[in-house]
This record gives sequence, C-alpha cells and structure tokens, in this order.
Amino acid sequence: MEVVNCTLLEKVVQPRALHSHKGDYGRLLLIGGTYPFGGAIIMAALAAVHSGAGLVTVATDRENIAALHAHLPEAMAFDVQDKKLLTEQVQKADVVLIGSGLAESKLEKAVLQLVVELVSEHQIFIMDGGAISLYSKETLSFPKAQTIFTPHQKEWERLSGLKIAEQTVEKNQEAVNSFPAGTIVVQKKHGTTIFQSGNGNHFQLTIGGPYQAMGGMGDTLAGMIAGFAGQFKTSSLLERVAAAVYLHSAIAEELSKENYVVLPTEISKEIPKWMKKLAKKENML
Repeated sequence: MEVVNCTLLEKVVQPRALHSHKGDYGRLLLIGGTYPFGGAIIMAALAAVHSGAGLVTVATDRENIAALHAHLPEAMAFDVQDKKLLTEQVQKADVVLIGSGLAESKLEKAVLQLVVELVSEHQIFIMDGGAISLYSKETLSFPKAQTIFTPHQKEWERLSGLKIAEQTVEKNQEAVNSFPAGTIVVQKKHGTTIFQSGNGNHFQLTIGGPYQAMGGMGDTLAGMIAGFAGQFKTSSLLERVAAAVYLHSAIAEELSKENYVVLPTEISKEIPKWMKKLAKKENML
C-alpha cells in the first residue's frame, strides 16, 4: 500500500513548456448529462477544463448545451444522438469519459455500446456513474483502450460481484486482476482506494471527509481524472489518476475549514491555483 500525498502531486504536476499549444494538454470527449442529469456532465466539464485540459468537447442532450455554455463557454458541445459526429469525436479524442449523468435507457445503452466498440489502444477510456451501471448489466466486450473505472461501492458491487461487506483490499485486488493488465479502478468511499490490474501495490487516500457527501462530487472527480490523464506524460497513468484523486480531496479539505459543506463547483474553481503552486513546488499543505 502507498498512501497518496503531496509529494506525488508535486511529481505529477509540472510547469508548462514555453513552446506548447492546446493539443499538448489533451483532447477530451465527455459523454453524459442525459435527462434528468444535465448538471453532472457540466460539473465534469468544469473540472476537466480547470484541470488544464487543452480541448474539451461534450456530447450531451441538445437541450443541455445552452446550460453548459452558460457555465463553460470554453467547452465545445454537440447532441449525443448525432451518431456520425459522436463517432468522429470518439476517434479524435485522447481521453474519453462516459457516464457522468448518463441515464439508463435505450439511447444510453446504444451510446455506450458504440463508444466501447470504437475506443482504441492508444486512447484512455474512463467509465463513471451510469456507464458503470450499464456496462455491468450489458454483455459488452472489454474496451481496447487503457480503461479506468470510477465506481462508488454499490457500482463496484455490480461490476465486481462483491457485496459491500466483502469489499476488502485483498478481494478488491483479486477482482481488479480479472480485468486486462493495466486497468485502473478508483473505488470511491471514505478512504478512496486506487487499484491497478497486475499491480500488487495500491494507492490509499487518507484525506477527505463528510463535507464532500453531496451530488456532483464524483462527477467533478471524474472530470479531474480525465484532465490529468490527458497531460503530464512523464508520470504513469496510475500516478496521474492518484494525483487527481488526491488534489480533489485536498482542495475539499482546505475549503471545509470555513465551510460546513463543500460544493463540487467550488473545488473546480480552486484547481488552477493549486496546480500553479504545485508546479512552482510551493508548499500547499
């Protein structure tokens, strides 16, 4: 076990090269926010953009696009039902995140199946929320991409077959090892644990608290993971994921000193400030 701390953050978050451009910081596609969960994909997109992602495109309900752009004009967006455009955007992306605010109807099943079939070995594919629930129920092939699951305990029960009471570190690692080598699972709970298939070691989070217990917190985390996954290539994907998870809770913990609860959108606002100080190797904690 390795406890995630600020040392890992400082290793992962590096100053930007002077002669770089938006394409160097990840082309992300975020899919979700189908009725009635439109806010979830907006929060994921806010987190991804504030984490430094170079290009963020969102596939969501057409009716949700105006709300998204009111909060985040930096993101591009299109109707998730546009199969031709969805196919094109999946193929262009470096990182694909699906599931934040994804309902579980016929449309979403078809979208998930299409995306799972399209993603390739050179891409990073993140399944969150509704995508995990749908994937657990459907008979779909395992994605060819480097895959990350971000389940809470009940979603992990559906995905792994382990009841919550059975979800020990040892059994969780065994379940993760049943996936292709390199697959990452971020098991969200108090004391979030990060596993990787074929890796006997795991990361453990020791910060965070009940002030994070509200809707949208996981969507924000998924967006941060996507943002970090598309950057910082000098660190491993596992390290990038762990750094995003730690930063999410570190910001929340700091905000909780003056707030009874911490809004997910408030975490996103703080991300660039923390990353700037981390890149300059200033002490944050």
